[in-house]
Parts: sequence; structure tokens; C-alpha cells
Amino acid sequence: MPIRVYKPTSPGHRNMSVLDKTGLARSGAERSLLAPLRSRAGRNAQGKITVRHRGGGNKRRYRVIDFRREKAGVPARVAALEFDPNRSAHIALLFYADGEKRYILAPVGVRVGDRLISGPEADIRPGNALPLTRIPTGTVIHNIELRPGRGGQLCRAAGTEAQLVAKEGDYGHVLLPSREVRLIRLACMATIGQVGNTDHENVRLGKAGRSRYVGRRPAVRGAAMNPVDHPHGGGEGRAPRGRHPMTAWGKPARGVRTRTRSKPSNKYIVRSRHTR
Repeated sequence: MPIRVYKPTSPGHRNMSVLDKTGLARSGAERSLLAPLRSRAGRNAQGKITVRHRGGGNKRRYRVIDFRREKAGVPARVAALEFDPNRSAHIALLFYADGEKRYILAPVGVRVGDRLISGPEADIRPGNALPLTRIPTGTVIHNIELRPGRGGQLCRAAGTEAQLVAKEGDYGHVLLPSREVRLIRLACMATIGQVGNTDHENVRLGKAGRSRYVGRRPAVRGAAMNPVDHPHGGGEGRAPRGRHPMTAWGKPARGVRTRTRSKPSNKYIVRSRHTR
């Protein structure tokens, strides 16, 4: 989908660009597939802020997406392509032959009126979902399951794609966008093609207000604070950190791993994304 650039009629428009939404439905979302979405503003179940600089933004309603694609053998027609405010990818509204309606992630090349189907007997074409065991090696895929029947968890953002590079026993070797090669059971489902809206990463917000629309609040540098507020604060003029980078609560930042797992295992990783 192409990028539309504004003329510099104001400071905000000078560096602003938006996605040209030609081809997306202008009407509202399917009401039966909408759910309420409460704003958490970076807070966890206890109400404590775990992610800073979140809050505000436009109100949204959640679009229920079918990540499982378990309606095997039931053909569906693409009724509309729609914008989803909750994700970077666009979504496609499917009308199934049995009368049911569902949303899926819209892949590249899928148009209104196309016929899609899921199941082991589906053709290898964008938008169809099959088990990995029925997908030829070298095929580009997305919305990949990690456990059979759980629903797609990998490659769901706009423009992402993975590739099934090999099959060995009960597992397939999948090359992920991070260049990591991971073992995934061949019984897991995946959707053919690349996730649509590939120009999402090229959009320039252009002004601070557009960051507020999506719920991003201003972020203040620690070096601009007082020592009571941040370990990087204080000093006469601009001062170096004088220590390793820290968060506002004194924990290591910038590349230091802080997560621990009780049973670390890399048995499903053939090639780590950290290797060069």
C-alpha cells in the first residue's frame, strides 16, 4: 500500500506521511466481531505501572481475529479489507459458506472477492492455511502456531514473513524474520504468504500529536532529571553517566539481560538470532 506525503503547509505536515487507504472499507467494522477494549495505560493486574510512557490515545474496540483457522474445508469469500487500530497489519473480513463471519490477517495479494480455505487439502496460495506437513519447503508463511490448535503466534505484524526451509522427522525448520531458525512441529498450522501493509514501517508521524493518538506519552531523559528522580540525573551542566546505564529504579539497562527462566532450553532453536 503506497505512502502519501503531505505538502509542507505547516511544521507538522513538513515531515508527515500516512498510508494511502485506497482499497480499504470505508464503512464500520463488523459489529458481531467487536469486543470492548479497556485501556490499561501500561499497568498490570495490580494497577502498577510496568511500562512507562503509556496512556491516553483514541478509544478503540477490539476486532476478534481468527488466529486458529480451524474451519477446515469450509470455503470463504473475502468480503472486505479493513483497518485495525489494534495492530499494524490490515485485516480481512471473511464470509464463510455456512454463514459465519470471521476476521483474519490480510496477506499480500489478497483482494476483495477472493476465495480462501483452510485445511490439509487447501491450495498453496496467499491466505490459505495449512499444516506445515502439507506446505512445500521454501514457501513463505505467516501466522505460525507454536502448539497445534493454539492459534498463530509468530509473524503477525505488518510486512513480516517466515520461510519453511526444511523438514526433519516431526519438525520443520522455519526461518523467522529475526534470521533465527526454529523447530516447529509439522502438525502446526500456518498461513501462506506475507502479512500485508508492508509500508507500515515507512510511515513518519510528523508531529507529537500523532504519538499521543496511539497512546504514547512523552519520555524524559534520565540525564535531564535530578538525582532524586533518576540515577543519571544531577551534575553541573551535561555530565556523563559515571556508571553503567540504569533504569529509573537502578536496574541495569541497555542490553543487560534481566530475565531469568527456571528451566532455560534452546532445544527448539537451530540457529539463534543473536549469532552473526
